[in-house]
Amino acid sequence: MALSVGCARRFPETAVTTIKAADPAELQRYLLSRKPDVAQFSLRGPFAVIERRDLVISLASGLTLEADLYLCAAARKAPLVIVLHGLDNSKEDHAFQAMHLASWGMHGLALDLPKRGPWIANGRTLAKLVDTIHRTPKLIDGRIDADKIILVGHSFGGTAVATALGEGAPALGGVLLDPTAIGRGLSQLLKRIAVPVMVIGADEDIWPSRNRGQFYRFIPAGVGEISIRDTVHADAQYPNRHTLRMFEDDPDDTEEAQIAFVSALTASAFGLAATGNIDYAWNSFEDGLKNGIFFNGRRK
Repeated sequence: MALSVGCARRFPETAVTTIKAADPAELQRYLLSRKPDVAQFSLRGPFAVIERRDLVISLASGLTLEADLYLCAAARKAPLVIVLHGLDNSKEDHAFQAMHLASWGMHGLALDLPKRGPWIANGRTLAKLVDTIHRTPKLIDGRIDADKIILVGHSFGGTAVATALGEGAPALGGVLLDPTAIGRGLSQLLKRIAVPVMVIGADEDIWPSRNRGQFYRFIPAGVGEISIRDTVHADAQYPNRHTLRMFEDDPDDTEEAQIAFVSALTASAFGLAATGNIDYAWNSFEDGLKNGIFFNGRRK
């Protein structure tokens, strides 16, 4: 699979799926006709990816945002998955995830917002961005299906995504990657979320993230939560800068965990885009829940 990705960008060297499809619509029909399986998403998808770095997006308020766009090359129209970083991180930390999503038939947008928040304010900015893209998708790219926008947030970025959803951003749903809850009034925003949300957590016996339980507790319905055994908070991104420093730019020790996160993320985003709920993702986690790869599984 040919990728338009700069040579300086480090990604895990995953194999490519053997699934063949002419376009995302054909891939969706194929996947929905078979038993959901999160493991298949650990491989790179069947489609080539076009990368556009440092895209500048202007909002009506005069605010400008910067993002990296990963387009599924085979798509005429495809869902857009917006991925937001957490504290002291950036769009580069989610480049692999955005690229991987695009290889599976969804466009990925890795977004930069202020690295130290405030995260409720970041969420309101994110809501404005989603509203802008929903009304004018050509601002990003004409191949975006503006009715199928999915929001993903890691760590404090999870607070921002939940805020955007609570503010009524026109998104199909959200995926929270080991999210951290912070900000006055967040519980009330969570109670207002009316779209499905999947929480994918790290192993809380190793690294309990701050107030993660609030997302499941306060989102009223359509929410599921799993944990991935033997993973830590930073595994929900790639590359992990701390790991790069520790292992002298050779982060092989954590790639398996990071691929576990991207597999669960891809299953969740695909399911939301294809069906509008978390059933596909939840069913894809079934074997992992039985075999202990995932645990603490719950949904309402």
